[in-house]
Amino acid sequence: MNPAELAEVAANIGVRPFAAKQMAAWLYKKGARTIDEMTDLPKAARAKLTEQGYTIGREDPIAEARSIDGTAKYLFNGVGGRDIEAVYIPDHDRATLCISSQAGCKMACRFCMTGRGGWQGNLTAGAIINQVLSVPESDKLTNIVFMGMGEPTDNIDAVLRAVEILTSDWGMAWSPRRITVSTIGKQPGLNRLLDETRVHIALSLHTPFAGERSDIMPVEKAFPLRDIMPVLRAHDFAHQRRLSMEYTMFRGLNDDEKHASALARLLKGTSARVNLIRFHRIPGFEGEPSSRQAMEQFRDKLNDAGITATIRASRGEDIMAACGMLAGAKGQNNLNDNTNE
Repeated sequence: MNPAELAEVAANIGVRPFAAKQMAAWLYKKGARTIDEMTDLPKAARAKLTEQGYTIGREDPIAEARSIDGTAKYLFNGVGGRDIEAVYIPDHDRATLCISSQAGCKMACRFCMTGRGGWQGNLTAGAIINQVLSVPESDKLTNIVFMGMGEPTDNIDAVLRAVEILTSDWGMAWSPRRITVSTIGKQPGLNRLLDETRVHIALSLHTPFAGERSDIMPVEKAFPLRDIMPVLRAHDFAHQRRLSMEYTMFRGLNDDEKHASALARLLKGTSARVNLIRFHRIPGFEGEPSSRQAMEQFRDKLNDAGITATIRASRGEDIMAACGMLAGAKGQNNLNDNTNE
Protein backbone atom coordinates (compact mmCIF):
# COMPACT_ATOMS: atom_id res chain seq x y z
CA MET A 1 0.00 0.00 0.00
CA ASN A 2 1.03 3.61 -0.60
CA PRO A 3 0.42 6.52 1.82
CA ALA A 4 -2.99 7.42 0.38
CA GLU A 5 -4.20 3.84 0.78
CA LEU A 6 -2.71 3.60 4.27
CA ALA A 7 -4.55 6.82 5.16
CA GLU A 8 -7.79 5.07 4.19
CA VAL A 9 -6.83 2.19 6.46
CA ALA A 10 -6.18 4.65 9.28
CA ALA A 11 -9.64 6.15 8.77
CA ASN A 12 -11.20 2.68 8.77
CA ILE A 13 -9.76 1.90 12.20
CA GLY A 14 -10.51 5.34 13.65
CA VAL A 15 -7.01 6.76 14.12
CA ARG A 16 -5.46 10.02 12.94
CA PRO A 17 -4.14 10.29 9.33
CA PHE A 18 -0.59 10.53 10.75
CA ALA A 19 -0.86 6.80 11.48
CA ALA A 20 -0.43 6.19 7.74
CA LYS A 21 3.17 7.40 7.97
CA GLN A 22 3.72 5.21 11.01
CA MET A 23 2.39 2.14 9.19
CA ALA A 24 4.51 2.89 6.10
CA ALA A 25 7.60 3.11 8.30
CA TRP A 26 6.84 -0.26 9.88
CA LEU A 27 6.22 -1.86 6.48
CA TYR A 28 9.16 -0.53 4.50
CA LYS A 29 11.81 0.72 6.92
CA LYS A 30 11.49 -1.27 10.14
CA GLY A 31 10.58 -4.61 8.57
CA ALA A 32 7.56 -5.47 10.68
CA ARG A 33 6.28 -9.00 10.24
CA THR A 34 3.18 -8.76 12.41
CA ILE A 35 0.67 -6.04 13.17
CA ASP A 36 1.46 -6.33 16.87
CA GLU A 37 5.00 -5.11 16.14
CA MET A 38 3.57 -1.69 15.17
CA THR A 39 3.92 -0.55 18.76
CA ASP A 40 3.44 3.18 18.15
CA LEU A 41 -0.14 2.46 17.06
CA PRO A 42 -2.66 2.22 19.89
CA LYS A 43 -3.34 -1.35 20.99
CA ALA A 44 -7.02 -0.92 20.09
CA ALA A 45 -6.05 0.19 16.58
CA ARG A 46 -3.85 -2.86 16.11
CA ALA A 47 -6.71 -5.06 17.26
CA LYS A 48 -9.03 -3.42 14.72
CA LEU A 49 -6.49 -4.01 11.93
CA THR A 50 -6.48 -7.71 12.76
CA GLU A 51 -10.26 -7.85 13.13
CA GLN A 52 -10.72 -6.25 9.71
CA GLY A 53 -8.46 -8.83 8.09
CA TYR A 54 -5.36 -6.74 7.44
CA THR A 55 -1.99 -8.51 7.37
CA ILE A 56 1.57 -7.39 6.78
CA GLY A 57 1.92 -9.77 3.84
CA ARG A 58 5.50 -10.88 4.49
CA GLU A 59 6.39 -14.45 3.50
CA ASP A 60 9.74 -16.17 3.93
CA PRO A 61 11.29 -18.20 1.12
CA ILE A 62 9.96 -21.75 1.02
CA ALA A 63 13.24 -23.23 -0.26
CA GLU A 64 16.79 -22.19 -1.05
CA ALA A 65 19.95 -23.35 -2.80
CA ARG A 66 23.52 -22.09 -2.46
CA SER A 67 26.21 -22.10 -5.11
CA ILE A 68 29.89 -22.77 -4.62
CA ASP A 69 30.50 -19.19 -5.80
CA GLY A 70 28.38 -17.66 -3.02
CA THR A 71 25.25 -17.07 -5.10
CA ALA A 72 22.00 -18.01 -3.35
CA LYS A 73 18.66 -18.78 -4.99
CA TYR A 74 15.38 -18.51 -3.10
CA LEU A 75 12.01 -19.99 -3.97
CA PHE A 76 8.91 -18.01 -2.97
CA ASN A 77 5.22 -18.79 -3.20
CA GLY A 78 4.02 -17.64 -6.59
CA VAL A 79 0.70 -17.58 -8.39
CA GLY A 80 -1.24 -19.89 -10.68
CA GLY A 81 0.43 -22.98 -9.30
CA ARG A 82 3.94 -21.83 -10.14
CA ASP A 83 6.41 -20.53 -7.60
CA ILE A 84 8.93 -17.79 -8.31
CA GLU A 85 12.63 -17.33 -7.69
CA ALA A 86 14.96 -14.55 -6.54
CA VAL A 87 18.75 -14.75 -6.75
CA TYR A 88 21.24 -13.10 -4.38
CA ILE A 89 24.64 -12.36 -5.95
CA PRO A 90 27.46 -11.12 -3.68
CA ASP A 91 30.42 -9.55 -5.48
CA HIS A 92 33.05 -7.77 -3.39
CA ASP A 93 31.38 -4.52 -2.23
CA ARG A 94 28.19 -5.16 -4.22
CA ALA A 95 25.28 -7.33 -3.17
CA THR A 96 22.68 -7.65 -5.91
CA LEU A 97 19.26 -9.23 -5.71
CA CYS A 98 17.71 -10.42 -8.96
CA ILE A 99 13.94 -10.39 -8.48
CA SER A 100 10.93 -11.75 -10.39
CA SER A 101 7.91 -9.81 -11.61
CA GLN A 102 5.78 -12.71 -12.93
CA ALA A 103 5.26 -16.40 -12.35
CA GLY A 104 6.53 -17.59 -15.70
CA CYS A 105 6.59 -15.42 -18.80
CA LYS A 106 4.53 -14.91 -21.96
CA MET A 107 7.44 -13.82 -24.15
CA ALA A 108 8.54 -17.38 -25.05
CA CYS A 109 12.20 -16.61 -25.78
CA ARG A 110 13.54 -19.93 -27.01
CA PHE A 111 16.73 -19.87 -24.95
CA CYS A 112 15.08 -19.06 -21.60
CA MET A 113 13.81 -21.65 -19.11
CA THR A 114 11.28 -19.21 -17.67
CA GLY A 115 9.70 -18.48 -21.04
CA ARG A 116 9.67 -22.10 -22.11
CA GLY A 117 7.52 -22.93 -19.10
CA GLY A 118 4.78 -20.47 -20.07
CA TRP A 119 3.02 -17.84 -17.98
CA GLN A 120 0.95 -18.56 -14.89
CA GLY A 121 0.24 -15.10 -13.51
CA ASN A 122 1.40 -11.61 -12.54
CA LEU A 123 2.93 -10.85 -9.17
CA THR A 124 1.47 -8.08 -7.05
CA ALA A 125 3.69 -5.19 -5.99
CA GLY A 126 3.59 -6.76 -2.53
CA ALA A 127 4.94 -10.06 -3.82
CA ILE A 128 7.71 -8.22 -5.66
CA ILE A 129 8.72 -6.17 -2.60
CA ASN A 130 8.47 -9.26 -0.39
CA GLN A 131 11.43 -10.76 -2.26
CA VAL A 132 13.55 -7.73 -1.33
CA LEU A 133 12.48 -7.69 2.31
CA SER A 134 12.44 -11.43 2.97
CA VAL A 135 15.72 -12.84 1.66
CA PRO A 136 18.12 -13.44 4.55
CA GLU A 137 20.59 -10.95 3.07
CA SER A 138 18.02 -8.14 2.80
CA ASP A 139 20.00 -5.70 4.94
CA LYS A 140 23.15 -6.24 2.84
CA LEU A 141 21.65 -5.37 -0.55
CA THR A 142 23.23 -2.60 -2.63
CA ASN A 143 21.48 -3.19 -5.96
CA ILE A 144 18.25 -4.64 -7.30
CA VAL A 145 17.72 -5.94 -10.83
CA PHE A 146 14.38 -6.91 -12.30
CA MET A 147 15.97 -9.76 -14.24
CA GLY A 148 14.32 -12.76 -12.63
CA MET A 149 11.25 -14.58 -13.85
CA GLY A 150 8.87 -12.63 -16.07
CA GLU A 151 8.86 -9.60 -18.34
CA PRO A 152 8.56 -6.44 -16.20
CA THR A 153 6.83 -4.37 -18.90
CA ASP A 154 4.15 -7.06 -19.17
CA ASN A 155 3.23 -6.40 -15.52
CA ILE A 156 3.96 -2.71 -15.61
CA ASP A 157 1.46 -1.45 -13.01
CA ALA A 158 2.83 -3.72 -10.29
CA VAL A 159 6.44 -3.05 -11.30
CA LEU A 160 5.92 0.72 -11.21
CA ARG A 161 4.25 0.41 -7.81
CA ALA A 162 7.18 -1.66 -6.55
CA VAL A 163 9.70 0.88 -7.90
CA GLU A 164 7.73 3.65 -6.19
CA ILE A 165 7.94 1.79 -2.88
CA LEU A 166 11.65 1.14 -3.35
CA THR A 167 12.54 4.75 -4.20
CA SER A 168 10.10 6.96 -2.28
CA ASP A 169 11.06 8.69 0.95
CA TRP A 170 8.01 7.12 2.61
CA GLY A 171 9.10 3.71 1.31
CA MET A 172 12.57 2.20 1.26
CA ALA A 173 14.25 5.40 0.01
CA TRP A 174 16.61 3.71 -2.45
CA SER A 175 18.26 5.75 -5.17
CA PRO A 176 16.85 4.83 -8.63
CA ARG A 177 20.47 4.39 -9.68
CA ARG A 178 20.61 1.25 -7.57
CA ILE A 179 17.81 -0.36 -9.59
CA THR A 180 17.90 -1.86 -13.09
CA VAL A 181 14.88 -3.12 -15.01
CA SER A 182 15.54 -5.60 -17.80
CA THR A 183 13.05 -5.75 -20.66
CA ILE A 184 12.61 -7.33 -24.08
CA GLY A 185 11.11 -4.03 -25.23
CA LYS A 186 7.35 -4.34 -24.99
CA GLN A 187 6.76 -0.76 -26.00
CA PRO A 188 3.71 0.44 -24.02
CA GLY A 189 5.24 -0.68 -20.73
CA LEU A 190 8.72 0.49 -21.76
CA ASN A 191 7.36 3.97 -22.47
CA ARG A 192 5.88 4.17 -18.97
CA LEU A 193 9.07 2.87 -17.40
CA LEU A 194 11.07 5.56 -19.20
CA ASP A 195 8.61 8.36 -18.42
CA GLU A 196 7.65 7.52 -14.85
CA THR A 197 10.93 6.31 -13.31
CA ARG A 198 14.65 7.07 -13.30
CA VAL A 199 15.83 3.48 -13.00
CA HIS A 200 18.47 2.02 -15.29
CA ILE A 201 17.19 0.15 -18.36
CA ALA A 202 18.64 -3.07 -19.76
CA LEU A 203 17.31 -4.16 -23.16
CA SER A 204 17.46 -7.87 -23.99
CA LEU A 205 18.91 -7.62 -27.49
CA HIS A 206 20.90 -10.79 -28.31
CA THR A 207 21.33 -10.06 -32.02
CA PRO A 208 21.24 -6.87 -34.13
CA PHE A 209 19.45 -8.61 -37.01
CA ALA A 210 15.64 -8.58 -36.97
CA GLY A 211 15.20 -11.95 -38.68
CA GLU A 212 17.49 -13.75 -36.25
CA ARG A 213 15.98 -11.95 -33.28
CA SER A 214 12.42 -12.92 -34.23
CA ASP A 215 13.54 -16.55 -34.51
CA ILE A 216 14.71 -16.68 -30.89
CA MET A 217 12.55 -13.86 -29.48
CA PRO A 218 8.98 -13.76 -30.82
CA VAL A 219 8.52 -10.25 -29.37
CA GLU A 220 10.56 -8.88 -32.27
CA LYS A 221 7.56 -9.39 -34.55
CA ALA A 222 5.26 -7.25 -32.39
CA PHE A 223 7.80 -4.72 -31.09
CA PRO A 224 10.74 -4.64 -33.54
CA LEU A 225 14.08 -3.08 -32.74
CA ARG A 226 13.52 -0.55 -35.51
CA ASP A 227 10.71 0.90 -33.36
CA ILE A 228 12.34 0.43 -29.97
CA MET A 229 15.70 2.07 -30.68
CA PRO A 230 14.23 5.51 -31.55
CA VAL A 231 12.29 5.42 -28.26
CA LEU A 232 15.50 4.74 -26.34
CA ARG A 233 17.44 7.37 -28.30
CA ALA A 234 14.83 9.97 -27.37
CA HIS A 235 15.65 9.68 -23.66
CA ASP A 236 18.66 11.04 -21.83
CA PHE A 237 20.83 8.15 -20.68
CA ALA A 238 23.96 10.27 -20.32
CA HIS A 239 22.97 11.61 -16.90
CA GLN A 240 21.48 9.95 -13.83
CA ARG A 241 20.46 6.70 -15.56
CA ARG A 242 22.15 4.04 -17.68
CA LEU A 243 21.16 2.11 -20.79
CA SER A 244 22.66 -1.32 -21.32
CA MET A 245 22.17 -4.07 -23.86
CA GLU A 246 21.98 -7.68 -22.72
CA TYR A 247 23.62 -9.88 -25.34
CA THR A 248 23.61 -13.64 -24.75
CA MET A 249 26.25 -15.26 -26.95
CA PHE A 250 25.59 -18.43 -28.93
CA ARG A 251 28.30 -20.30 -30.80
CA GLY A 252 27.98 -19.74 -34.54
CA LEU A 253 24.74 -17.77 -34.26
CA ASN A 254 25.57 -14.26 -33.05
CA ASP A 255 29.22 -14.23 -32.00
CA ASP A 256 31.16 -13.32 -35.17
CA GLU A 257 32.64 -10.13 -36.60
CA LYS A 258 29.57 -9.48 -38.76
CA HIS A 259 27.35 -9.34 -35.67
CA ALA A 260 29.80 -7.19 -33.73
CA SER A 261 29.99 -4.67 -36.57
CA ALA A 262 26.21 -4.55 -36.97
CA LEU A 263 25.75 -4.12 -33.23
CA ALA A 264 28.25 -1.26 -33.19
CA ARG A 265 26.33 0.45 -36.01
CA LEU A 266 23.01 -0.06 -34.19
CA LEU A 267 24.32 1.56 -31.00
CA LYS A 268 26.37 4.33 -32.61
CA GLY A 269 25.55 7.70 -31.11
CA THR A 270 24.08 6.23 -27.92
CA SER A 271 25.65 5.88 -24.49
CA ALA A 272 24.59 2.24 -24.33
CA ARG A 273 27.00 -0.30 -22.94
CA VAL A 274 26.86 -3.99 -23.80
CA ASN A 275 26.83 -6.87 -21.33
CA LEU A 276 28.04 -10.02 -23.05
CA ILE A 277 26.54 -13.10 -21.40
CA ARG A 278 27.64 -16.68 -21.90
CA PHE A 279 24.68 -18.83 -22.89
CA HIS A 280 23.78 -21.43 -20.28
CA ARG A 281 22.47 -24.66 -21.75
CA ILE A 282 18.85 -25.52 -21.06
CA PRO A 283 16.78 -28.56 -22.07
CA GLY A 284 15.02 -28.30 -25.40
CA PHE A 285 17.20 -25.64 -27.01
CA GLU A 286 19.92 -26.66 -29.41
CA GLY A 287 22.17 -23.61 -28.99
CA GLU A 288 25.72 -23.87 -27.67
CA PRO A 289 27.66 -21.30 -25.65
CA SER A 290 30.29 -19.22 -27.40
CA SER A 291 33.92 -19.86 -26.57
CA ARG A 292 35.76 -17.49 -24.27
CA GLN A 293 37.99 -16.50 -27.16
CA ALA A 294 35.00 -15.60 -29.34
CA MET A 295 33.48 -13.54 -26.54
CA GLU A 296 36.73 -11.66 -25.97
CA GLN A 297 37.15 -10.94 -29.67
CA PHE A 298 33.54 -9.72 -29.85
CA ARG A 299 34.09 -7.48 -26.83
CA ASP A 300 37.30 -6.05 -28.29
CA LYS A 301 35.62 -5.36 -31.63
CA LEU A 302 32.90 -3.35 -29.89
CA ASN A 303 35.38 -1.49 -27.70
CA ASP A 304 37.44 -0.60 -30.77
CA ALA A 305 34.27 0.84 -32.32
CA GLY A 306 33.69 3.06 -29.28
CA ILE A 307 31.04 0.86 -27.64
CA THR A 308 31.75 -0.08 -24.02
CA ALA A 309 31.37 -3.84 -23.73
CA THR A 310 32.14 -6.21 -20.87
CA ILE A 311 31.80 -9.94 -20.33
CA ARG A 312 29.48 -10.69 -17.45
CA ALA A 313 30.80 -13.24 -14.99
CA SER A 314 28.58 -16.32 -14.88
CA ARG A 315 27.20 -16.88 -11.38
CA GLY A 316 25.16 -19.67 -9.84
CA GLU A 317 25.12 -22.03 -12.80
CA ASP A 318 25.54 -25.07 -10.53
CA ILE A 319 22.21 -24.27 -8.84
CA MET A 320 20.40 -23.25 -12.05
CA ALA A 321 20.51 -19.59 -10.98
CA ALA A 322 22.37 -18.11 -13.95
CA CYS A 323 20.82 -15.96 -16.69
CA GLY A 324 17.97 -17.74 -18.48
CA MET A 325 17.85 -20.69 -16.09
CA LEU A 326 15.12 -19.72 -13.60
CA ALA A 327 12.14 -22.05 -13.70
CA GLY A 328 10.34 -21.72 -10.37
CA ALA A 329 10.15 -25.44 -9.71
CA LYS A 330 11.86 -26.88 -6.66
CA GLY A 331 12.40 -30.34 -8.07
CA GLN A 332 14.20 -28.99 -11.14
CA ASN A 333 16.44 -26.44 -9.48
CA ASN A 334 18.33 -28.11 -6.64
CA LEU A 335 16.25 -26.21 -4.11
CA ASN A 336 15.81 -27.53 -0.62
CA ASP A 337 12.99 -26.89 1.80
CA ASN A 338 14.04 -24.49 4.57
CA THR A 339 12.54 -26.96 7.02
CA ASN A 340 15.23 -29.42 6.01
CA GLU A 341 18.15 -27.05 6.21
